[in-house]
Amino acid sequence: MAAHGEKARHDWADSAPGDGGPGEAALFISEALADLAILARRHGHQTLGFLLDMAQMEADEIATLRRKPGGI
Repeated sequence: MAAHGEKARHDWADSAPGDGGPGEAALFISEALADLAILARRHGHQTLGFLLDMAQMEADEIATLRRKPGGI
């Protein structure tokens, strides 16, 4: 069972008017993470860059699943 704060955050994220929906949000997040990973590496933060790359991969996967019929 999700904590109360998690449930409220999830409901808000799914129902915010005019946000383009979860798939578009995942694409936006993916693009932002790519930029942040580049910035991190440029300044010598290799581990942070790696972690941002991993988060970008997750966002890409979510966006891909949202595009498929019957996706999440």
